[in-house]
Amino acid sequence: MALKNGTNIYRRLFELFDKADAKYNSGLFHFRPEKDRRHADSLTPDLSIDDAALKDIFKNLYYPDSPYEFSVLPADILGQVYEKFLGKVICLTPSHQAKIEEKIEVRKAGGVYYTPTYIVDYIVKNTVGKLVEGKKPGPRGGVSHLRILDPACGSGSFLIGAYQFLLDWHLNEYVADGPEKWDRGKTPRLYRTGRGDWRLTTDERKRILLNNIFGVDIDPQAVEVTKLSLLLKVLEGEDEQSIGKQMLLFQERVLPDLERNIKCGNSLIGPDFYANRQMTLMDDEEMYRVNAFDWHAEFPDIMNAGGFDAVVGNPPYGAFLSKEEILYLEKKYNSYEYQVNSFVLFIEKGQKLLSQHGLISYITPAVFLTQHYFKNIRKIVAQECSIEKILLLKYKVFKDADIGDGCVFVLKKGFAANNILEFAILKNRIDFKELAYSKIDQKKFIENERFGFNLPLNNDVFDKIYNKSELLGNLAECVMGIKPYQGGKGKPKQTKETVINRLFDSSAKRDQDYKQYLIGKDIDRYLINPVEKRFIKYGIWLAEPRNAAPFEETKIILRQTSDRIRAVLDEEKFYNLNNIYNIKVTNSTYSQKYLLGIINSKLMVYVYQQIVPEKGRTFAEIKKVNLVKLPIRKIDLRKSEDVFFHEKLIEIVTFILNLYKKYNASNSPQEKIIFKRQIEATDKQIDQLVYQLYGLTDEEIRIVESEA
Repeated sequence: MALKNGTNIYRRLFELFDKADAKYNSGLFHFRPEKDRRHADSLTPDLSIDDAALKDIFKNLYYPDSPYEFSVLPADILGQVYEKFLGKVICLTPSHQAKIEEKIEVRKAGGVYYTPTYIVDYIVKNTVGKLVEGKKPGPRGGVSHLRILDPACGSGSFLIGAYQFLLDWHLNEYVADGPEKWDRGKTPRLYRTGRGDWRLTTDERKRILLNNIFGVDIDPQAVEVTKLSLLLKVLEGEDEQSIGKQMLLFQERVLPDLERNIKCGNSLIGPDFYANRQMTLMDDEEMYRVNAFDWHAEFPDIMNAGGFDAVVGNPPYGAFLSKEEILYLEKKYNSYEYQVNSFVLFIEKGQKLLSQHGLISYITPAVFLTQHYFKNIRKIVAQECSIEKILLLKYKVFKDADIGDGCVFVLKKGFAANNILEFAILKNRIDFKELAYSKIDQKKFIENERFGFNLPLNNDVFDKIYNKSELLGNLAECVMGIKPYQGGKGKPKQTKETVINRLFDSSAKRDQDYKQYLIGKDIDRYLINPVEKRFIKYGIWLAEPRNAAPFEETKIILRQTSDRIRAVLDEEKFYNLNNIYNIKVTNSTYSQKYLLGIINSKLMVYVYQQIVPEKGRTFAEIKKVNLVKLPIRKIDLRKSEDVFFHEKLIEIVTFILNLYKKYNASNSPQEKIIFKRQIEATDKQIDQLVYQLYGLTDEEIRIVESEA
């Protein structure tokens, strides 16, 4: 590259920028005042940059120092490269050294993650693909009126995907209609290459982009990256000769200005954020960070016509929010709940931005499908939308992100009675090649008191289990253990010193007030194995001491911090902390050991993981609202068969509890191996007995065994 040699490199580089502005009109460069354009860029022409710094940059962009040939990389691949840098910011250290750091909101969210192309393609196909059905191409065709939005566009991967889909669709439609009809006149839509292939003219590619593709992002860097990616897509496949011919034909610069299509702003916060606030008290940094966005002012024609026809994307998770923003969002969004996540607000906002019968499709964490703190958004979706599709992605979609299972959904604005949605549960990316959908009535979600979007792997199995059962919450009380410390709680109120030094804890039983207690990691399936002996002085001085009665009796205890159920019978009447549930049976028909055998069975693992898709998730927790929904097989003691199953399960559970005690007490490696084998065999006996209790067939058992 010639710029690497000689002096005055920046001045020569700027001359290339200036020529590009005159030729391409892309908005990436804008050095002269023009009608309907933002203020001309006066900073870039006046910059002064050292030759050595630029030479080093150019050297690393080209062979042999760079492993990439940027001139042949597709726009979507370039987008992945750019997106790596969107979460970074250059800071100056006290010694005036440049340092690259992650932005605070990116650190909080755990990073910037590029959406895999196959996910983008699925979302585009099921939104844009549905909207073009039955419509005609061209400026007067129905597709020209479609408006597609990504409200958190990042580097533009979804907009590039939607744009590419529309380019391919238009080309196929024109050619199928007779290409000769479309390669003539003042504004031809097609031209023939030297190889005889038909291509869309640059003017047609520009028209489609300006008519159909829209995006917003709070990060100005992301906005510029999206624009660049889309503009590269306009020119993809063109060469200097074909561009020159089309410039002569259309008498205008090559590229469109995307100022009206891709905008910078906060999709969630409008100008009313500043209402009743003194603007003079807000510093420039806060104004810049909040970046309130007025949808009606920025997209007046679209919003006045009813909104966007498709909203797509991968909205940010766990965005950093100030106290003022939280207060605003709490009042503005019906989906707001305790510890709200930003992606939830984007679901509600996207739905509001849709035109009548428009489609919205995102990829998000799957937690919103079932978890307690997402009830409000589920209610909005279930009552105000027709759910078209849900994909539960039970594998790591984003390589470096710890967000648990993923979810892709497609919603149509407006509720339709008797809507039957399609869903699929995917264990890996390969499953995308041959999607096997099941169906479920949307009314099931509405009838659920928490609007839980439970997606059973097999509806028939799930229905059979629940039809034979009573909910655990109707047979037993589930009470959390003690919360010992919290500043300002207890009588007298605990001080900071009390909390830090854990003044009520002891390694020995000092007097009758001291109770031995367990924590979550002390218990496993059928086993209590305290890591150490610990005691706590029990009384009203604790933050949340709870009633002592549940602790002072034999009970089932269950570990809270886990992605699967781990329960045991506590016959030693331990106290425990608030990472353990105490389950007290309230219906005398049901034995504790009967309930324990069912709760610890492989069948309940399967059921629980369908209710709460948290398998493998770091810091997964069992919530009481989910625990009490476990289906316990009803017992009628007037029926000999039920009596047999009840007594048999008690017998085997008693046996496995004793085996675990022997295993834990043994110091002989050989004995431990023998006990372990006996435990495994007995565990299988319990599972088989539970399958019989619920009347599962061999095929249904196979389904459970493959998933639990």
